[in-house]
Amino acid sequence: MQRLNKYIASSGICSRRKADELIEGGHVVVNGKVVKELGFQVSEKDKVFVDRKLIHTKKLEYYKFYKPSGYITTADDEKGRKTIYDILPENYKTMKPVGRLDKDSTGLLIMTNDGDLINELTHPSVKVPKTYIVTIDSKINQNQLEQMAKGIEIEKGKIAYAECGVLEISNKSTMLQVVLYQGMNRQIRKMFDFLGFEVVSLKRIQHATISIEGLKKGQIKPIKPIQIRELKRYLAKLGIKR
Repeated sequence: MQRLNKYIASSGICSRRKADELIEGGHVVVNGKVVKELGFQVSEKDKVFVDRKLIHTKKLEYYKFYKPSGYITTADDEKGRKTIYDILPENYKTMKPVGRLDKDSTGLLIMTNDGDLINELTHPSVKVPKTYIVTIDSKINQNQLEQMAKGIEIEKGKIAYAECGVLEISNKSTMLQVVLYQGMNRQIRKMFDFLGFEVVSLKRIQHATISIEGLKKGQIKPIKPIQIRELKRYLAKLGIKR
């Protein structure tokens, strides 16, 4: 037996938090009866419907994918642009990305059918680090680095922060390691644009404890069970409870 919200989340359609909302909203039917009790217990023998659709639990799968440039992080695009699902093998196309990388950015995407993990890694209240290697088109100074850390208003009412460390610097370019704890759209590009820089290249190399190490562009590999356990322990230390 398991809690109804966990059963719904393990089907891959949403997180447990969203499952609670569906239950309380009367969207869930178990064996022909609407259930609104959050602690309700179900088994594999029970028939569970969400919005009139029968759901089944799935084996949770976890992968890391090295996104190349030129693809957007979505399943469908109304503008007809290429998406990551155009290059993913067929058997991975049920996996969902944890967060996004814009069309011109490259690097690590965690792919999974674990709705809870997606929510834990992307919810705005959770400060999970994402690490990038960024090259900009000119020399940056210490004052500008401090401004990135103190915060830049990239949109009205939206303050973005970034921890930056210089890796290489010349008069023509600067390569930096940038760590974000937020998930704003095109955050790094907008922050550097505010300071008068153009981002030449942007690659995500790590998300929480998961690294891009061992991957080639366009390649997808399973994340080892020990690494998933380490990731969940790390999230638990941040105060995230399942």
